Amino acid sequence: MPELSRRRRLGVLAICCASVVVVVMDISIVNVALPSIRRDLHASVSGLQWTVDAYTLVLASFLVLAGSTADRVGRRRVFQVGLAVFGLGSLLCGLAPSLGWLIAARALQAVGGTMLNPVAMAIVVTTFPDPAERARAIGTFGSMTGLSLALGPILGGTLVDSLGWHAIFWINVPIVAVALVCTALFVPESRASRARRFDPIGQTLMFLVLGGVVFAITESGRSGWAAPGVWGPLAAAVAGALGLLGYEQRRVDPLLELRLFRSVPFSSAIVMALFALCAFSAFLFVTTQYLQEVRGLSALAAGLCLLPVGALVVVLSPVTGRLVGARGPRLPLVVAGGALALGGAASLWLAPATPLAVVLAVYLLFGVFLSTVNPPITNTAVSGMPRSMAGVATSLASAGRQTGTTLGVAIAGTITGPALTHGGTAFIDAERGVWWMVLALGLGIVVLGLLSTDRRAMHTAARAAALFDEVDRGADLPTGLTGRR
Repeated sequence: MPELSRRRRLGVLAICCASVVVVVMDISIVNVALPSIRRDLHASVSGLQWTVDAYTLVLASFLVLAGSTADRVGRRRVFQVGLAVFGLGSLLCGLAPSLGWLIAARALQAVGGTMLNPVAMAIVVTTFPDPAERARAIGTFGSMTGLSLALGPILGGTLVDSLGWHAIFWINVPIVAVALVCTALFVPESRASRARRFDPIGQTLMFLVLGGVVFAITESGRSGWAAPGVWGPLAAAVAGALGLLGYEQRRVDPLLELRLFRSVPFSSAIVMALFALCAFSAFLFVTTQYLQEVRGLSALAAGLCLLPVGALVVVLSPVTGRLVGARGPRLPLVVAGGALALGGAASLWLAPATPLAVVLAVYLLFGVFLSTVNPPITNTAVSGMPRSMAGVATSLASAGRQTGTTLGVAIAGTITGPALTHGGTAFIDAERGVWWMVLALGLGIVVLGLLSTDRRAMHTAARAAALFDEVDRGADLPTGLTGRR
């Protein structure tokens, strides 16, 4: 791909950021609408969980496929298809007359979304050849994830109170239409230098693993862990994981590129992405219920209560991006994990009558966390990797985020769901289990942030990248290892 002018590179970055905004915002924007959806469509707690998880589960399951397909057939082409499918899904969500329709339309939305986030990141990586400029662009792109998650409830509350919950989906349609036109005009086509083959068995096994785990967690709150409908899918997930590990090692071009995990920074980035989004999605799911169902606030007021989170993301995310580009990801990761752990610990003391000023002060900690966690995770995931693996590496990082989001909602709903109908005190007692989980996940990010950024970890990233350089040059690898050393 020929080098573009600076103005056009920034234009491509803006288009890619717009795509990540609508896709990621649809994870958080729906949370503030859940009470309205529950009343309007007579949904159960598990139904509300599936309204969120149908979207994030499909995103997590097919992001890797979308990234590798885009590397093979063309990133701009796949990106355009993703925009069109996402727009259609959004339109159908806005027209949904029943919960089943809404869940199905959310899944269709997510099919389009799988073709946007990882592909957009790969476009950004290939558009900015200079390493320092690329790091700043990745930081900006990564900060859009946090910004979208934080601003989603505020925009959602405004739309729900003024136009109804359907409007949170309709707003995507004009944005997608403009992005489609701009993509055709300004985004150049690009492909990986070495095409990767389709892996239908690996894709099926991945969906079995994630779907089985999420279904088991979601349904356990209603049926209990001993029910066949819970342990059956869980057993299928375990079998799928074993099959995935065994099968993918024998493929030259696997869907789940296990060689990437030889890099400690990359492996840590995937786990930190899962921890971070698991914690934040659980925070959003519980907080919107707490503010509306326990404290009796409107959707707009609940969204405005999350304004401190959004404000900090707007202010601190660009600073974090520049800091990562100049000094690396270590400090932002430690700050993010520490803020998350403190936020979880402080939330343990929240009650129905806690002064609202105290509640907002606690939410500031989650704002610090969200504004400092995404740029370093994104940078860590792709650092040292050759360009030919940009789509796969970034799609795996995005899959980690979406898996975390899915699990966070499933776990939080399972913990708090039975207490939601029993009043404020019961819900407060139940949600403490969620806050203990958030605290532990924050500490996990601190530990992984330290381990993944030392000198030994950087050496493992260099060795992992060398493996792909050999394959890209056509080096002959030992027989029996099928493309691995």
